[in-house]
Amino acid sequence: MDRLEGKVALVTGAGSGIGRATSLRFAAEGAAVMCVDLDEASAQATAATIAEGGGSSAALQVNVTEEEAVKAACEETARELGGLDVLYNNAGVGRADWDLTIAVNLSGVYYGLRHGGALMAERGGGAIISTASIAGLVGLVSSRVTEFPPVDGSGAYIAAKHGVVGLTRQFALIYADHGVRVNAIAPGYIRTPMIEDALQEDEGAAGFLESLHPLGRLGEPEEIAAAAAFLASDDASFITGITLPVDGGYTAR
Repeated sequence: MDRLEGKVALVTGAGSGIGRATSLRFAAEGAAVMCVDLDEASAQATAATIAEGGGSSAALQVNVTEEEAVKAACEETARELGGLDVLYNNAGVGRADWDLTIAVNLSGVYYGLRHGGALMAERGGGAIISTASIAGLVGLVSSRVTEFPPVDGSGAYIAAKHGVVGLTRQFALIYADHGVRVNAIAPGYIRTPMIEDALQEDEGAAGFLESLHPLGRLGEPEEIAAAAAFLASDDASFITGITLPVDGGYTAR
């Protein structure tokens, strides 16, 4: 587990869920990790866990809806940790209004691709991974997202995640000549705090969501982290422009 030895990674949404699991996995693979989150305390907690395990880490409070803040985070990572080799655009929101969902889940990814990718291109290469979703590949099936008439903000998550898939393809082409690989991961329903909150509101939700996955269960954050570590590593050196489903078979139907 040393595929990222000597690399520097920046992870957004690093304070919990997939972002935290991936930050820990990147560190276990040898990377120095900049843990970024809107919640500064949670980012620092993840960084502290890495440091306690003997890894190199730092933390930043960043609002990914602010382009200059994302650009500054990439630059600060390079200054403090010695470079930027891997960027994981992971920060996201679930049930929110249209404007906030698009700002975080789509614009935030775009800012990372634009500024993180440019910095990597100047240094001669790197890898960018973004969290898309099964909602970026197919429509979702649930009482809320199929409700008529549409609830406030309905479709924003679908639109944003489809946008992430498109940005992944486009920026893969933009950066190909500069040695920067750009890929995305499309998780199924994963046991993150966002999903756990939804499950607590509806006793039957867990069984329903599990039934949507042919493997018969929800995914774990560590399973997404494993995919991210692969895409960030040289094991994926000939892979760019893809969206990798890690979804228990959800999109195979």
